[in-house]
Amino acid sequence: MAIDILGYRIPYTSITIANLIYAAVVLVVGYIIIRMALKVLRRSLERLGLPPLVAGILTRLTAVFLYLALLLSAVRALGISTGAVTLSLGAAVGLILGFGLQDTMNNLAAGLWITVVRAFKKGDFVKVAGYMGTIEDVGVLSTKLRLPGGEVALIPNRNVWGSPIVNYSAADVRRFNFTVGVAYGTDLDRAVRVALEAVKSVPEVLDDPAPQIIIQELADSSINLEVRGWAKKEDLLTAKTKTIKAVYDAFNREGIEIPFPQLDVHLRGKEE
Repeated sequence: MAIDILGYRIPYTSITIANLIYAAVVLVVGYIIIRMALKVLRRSLERLGLPPLVAGILTRLTAVFLYLALLLSAVRALGISTGAVTLSLGAAVGLILGFGLQDTMNNLAAGLWITVVRAFKKGDFVKVAGYMGTIEDVGVLSTKLRLPGGEVALIPNRNVWGSPIVNYSAADVRRFNFTVGVAYGTDLDRAVRVALEAVKSVPEVLDDPAPQIIIQELADSSINLEVRGWAKKEDLLTAKTKTIKAVYDAFNREGIEIPFPQLDVHLRGKEE
């Protein structure tokens, strides 16, 4: 009875129940083996000194070919000639190459260049293709960017490679700056001295490079000073926030006025 069931053919096909079971076993076992092999491959690539992003993209490429081979093996297990399937796949690939794979190949090549050149690594904060965010992954076709607001941007690799890349995490020390205005009539030498002392009082601000206070411009309602300081990249936001507060508090304490924007309006009476 069991033999009869295994030999039962699915209507309108030459596929038997035994073929289906065999194909299912091939898929399950093959999937498990491929998963294990890919993990070993990735660990081996990273041990060779390749960056995680490079190891990841090479592992994904290998996975594509292994899963395709597994699919063909399962088709063969069903008793179907893989020659016809391979021919069909070849025709499909040719069609895709003619109509849509050009962009895919460009993205693939760009992803490889990004990882080889090491323009950035996972966790870096970058500005690329008009977006600013943290690199989460460089895939085969796209780069995953986590934006400051929590959104995720998937940028085609060809757009990443084809645009200027600003890596804010590449340097261990970075500069911050902001502008503060003082009222006309203020003793500028005194204002600069007070602001500089305030900047130096912030623990996260580095002494080397030294902070600077630049007299920037004579604006409409104020004389603008540009405050510049340097901090370790992990302390940058904290340093800037504390420095703004320190300068504000110092100016209030020393009676240095930070003016509101002013606009003089002159009314002319209508001539009788």
